[in-house]
Amino acid sequence: MTKTTRRMRRAQEAAATSEHSVLLQDVRRVYGRGGNAVTALNGISIGFARGTFTAVMGPSGSGKSTFLHCAAGLDRPTSGSVLIDGQPLADLNERKLTELRRDRIGFVFQSFNLLPALTVWQNVCLPLELDGRRPNRAAVRQVLDRVGLGDRHKHRPGELSGGQQQRVAIARALVARPAVIFADEPTGALDTQTAADVLQLLREPVRTQGQTVVMVTHDPVAASYADQVVFLADGVLAGSLFAPTAEAVADRMTHLGARSNLQGVAR
Repeated sequence: MTKTTRRMRRAQEAAATSEHSVLLQDVRRVYGRGGNAVTALNGISIGFARGTFTAVMGPSGSGKSTFLHCAAGLDRPTSGSVLIDGQPLADLNERKLTELRRDRIGFVFQSFNLLPALTVWQNVCLPLELDGRRPNRAAVRQVLDRVGLGDRHKHRPGELSGGQQQRVAIARALVARPAVIFADEPTGALDTQTAADVLQLLREPVRTQGQTVVMVTHDPVAASYADQVVFLADGVLAGSLFAPTAEAVADRMTHLGARSNLQGVAR
C-alpha cells in the first residue's frame, strides 16, 4: 500500500466513523440588505472529523475567510448552525462563546498576533491565563520544545524571525490542547523551507493527539500536507480531494478560477 493510499484511507475512515470536532449545517452568511446584500456563504454543510487535517481553498471571493470565521465562532451565520465539539454556537452568549474559543479552539494566523511586550513564554501562556487557568510549566516547556523554541522562551517577538514567531503562535494554539485548530494562511509570509517546517508542526497534533486542524490557504503545496482539501466557489462547496498532491490541487484551482471568471462575466 502506497503512502498516498494510506493517507486517503485514513482520512476516509476518520470522516466515516469519528465524531466531528467541527460541524456546519446549512450555513448561510449574508452581508448587507436588499439590493446591496452579498451572500458570502450559501448553504454550507460539512463536518471535520477528529484527528484530520483539512485545507480549505477557493478562488478570490469564494468565501474562504467567511467560512473560517463562522466555523471558528468569530462571526455568526445569518442562518444555519455551527457546532464545535458537539456544542451549538448559537446557544452561547458572547461571554460563553469567548470561553469556548479559549478552551476548545486554537488559532494560527498569517500575522502571528503576538503581543510584542510579552516574552515567548508569556505569549504562549496568555490564553490559559485569560481563561483563569494556571499554566502547567512542564506542559508549556514541552510544547516549546516541540516547536524548537525551548531555548528562546525569554525572547520577545521582535527578537525572532518570522518563522520563529509563527512557531510561537502554533505553540500558543497547542498548549491548551484544543479540539480544533484553525489556521488562516499560516505560511503566507514564510519562505519555502520555513513553511514546510510549520506545516509539519501543524500535522503533528493530528497524528499524535487526535486533534483537528482546518487550514485556509491559497498555496497548493501547503494544501498537499493535509489529509483532504475542500474547495469553495461562490460561497458553496465545489468538491474535495483526499490525499492531495500539489499538482492535483493546482489543477483543480485552475478550473475553479476559470469557472468563477466565466460566472463573473455572465453576471
